[in-house]
Amino acid sequence: MGSSWTDSLNFPLILVVATFLTGIVWLADTLFFAPRRLRRAGGPGEEGSPLSGRERARDVEQPILVEYSRSFFPVLLIVLVLRSFLFEPFRIPSGSMIPTLLIGDYILVNKFAYGVRLPVIHTKILDTGEPERGDVAVFRYPDDPSLDYIKRVVGLPGDTITYRNKTLIVNGEEVPVSGGEPYVSPVSDAVVAGATLRRERLGDVEHDILVFDQGFSGSDNVYEVPQGHYFMVGDNRDKSNDSRFWGFVPEENLVGKATLIWMHWNGGVLWSRLGDSIR
Repeated sequence: MGSSWTDSLNFPLILVVATFLTGIVWLADTLFFAPRRLRRAGGPGEEGSPLSGRERARDVEQPILVEYSRSFFPVLLIVLVLRSFLFEPFRIPSGSMIPTLLIGDYILVNKFAYGVRLPVIHTKILDTGEPERGDVAVFRYPDDPSLDYIKRVVGLPGDTITYRNKTLIVNGEEVPVSGGEPYVSPVSDAVVAGATLRRERLGDVEHDILVFDQGFSGSDNVYEVPQGHYFMVGDNRDKSNDSRFWGFVPEENLVGKATLIWMHWNGGVLWSRLGDSIR
C-alpha cells in the first residue's frame, strides 16, 4: 500500500463551516442583538450612578450560543489559517516511504511550498514555488482525491523516467546509488530479512532507499511525464503503490512539502526521530 491516510469525516470542510458559523453568530450578536440587550438592561447603577456600556455588557447575560461562538471563533480561525496556508500535521500509516518515514511518524507539511490554496476547493490563489526533484511531497491521490498520499518527487514535467533492475533512469541517465548494507529497523534494532539499504542521489538531494531481494523489478517501462504533472515514487521501492502503477500526479493535486518529523508513536515513542528533518 502507499502512504495514505483517510478520515471518516471531511475535517477541512468541518473546520471551515465551524469557523464561518461561529464568526457569523458573534458578528450578528455584536452588531444587532447585543445593543438591544444593553438597551433593555440600561438604567442607573448602584447608588444612582449610571453604568457605562462596557460595565452593562459585563452584567448582561449572553445567550449560550453567543458565549460559545465568542470563545471558539478566534481559536478556530487561527487553526484554519495555520492548517490551510502554513503547516498541516499528518501521521504516516504505512511503510511505503521506509526508511525515510516509518509507520507512526507524525510529520509537518509545508502548505505554502507549492502555492497557497483555498481550503476544501483547493484553488490556488498564490504561486509560491514548484516541486523539485527529490522533494518528499504530499498530494491527493489521483484515483481518489479524498485520500492523501506521500511519495518522493522523481519526475518533473517533461521528464522521461525508466525503472530498470531496481534503478531509476531519469532522462537517459541512471540516478547514482551507493551502499548496499542490510537494513536494520530503528524500531526493533533487528535486521530486516531480504532488505538492503542504499543511498540515492536525486538532483541535489541524497536520501536512503530500501530494496528487497524479492520484489518489484519493473519491466523497463518508460514513463513520459506530461506537462503539469509529476512522477512520484516511494523510498521503499519494492513495497510502494506509486506512479509506476497508477500514473502521474496533476499539479492541482499537490498539498505540500514534508519538512519535519515532530513525533513518532506506534505503540511507543521513538525519541531518536523527534525533530528530524525530512530529506
